[in-house]
Amino acid sequence: MPKNAPNENHIELLQGTLDMLILRTLQWGPQHGHGVGQAIRQSSADLLLIERGSLYPALHRLESRGLIESEWKASDLNRRAKYYRLTEAGREQLVAEQSKWKLLVKTITRVMRPA
Repeated sequence: MPKNAPNENHIELLQGTLDMLILRTLQWGPQHGHGVGQAIRQSSADLLLIERGSLYPALHRLESRGLIESEWKASDLNRRAKYYRLTEAGREQLVAEQSKWKLLVKTITRVMRPA
């Protein structure tokens, strides 16, 4: 199957969850954009595929909000790449987003219980 072929097992992200996943991924250290997308894909057992058209606007949005910072560095393949890292404000936002996510999951689980 081609790499970008539709897969019925892929999951669409809820609005706002991509930012949380990016912040969570950067919690473990600086990463270039492609690496962020790959880390999310791998940690989701290939169920979440983050397209460039979603990933890079999200990275720019988070940077403009001061939640991440970036710098140009050489990648593992010795190519110029923009590396992103979490700021202190980003760490605080991640904690807040995780709390909201846990409440949402708990609430949906409650609603989905058999009657």
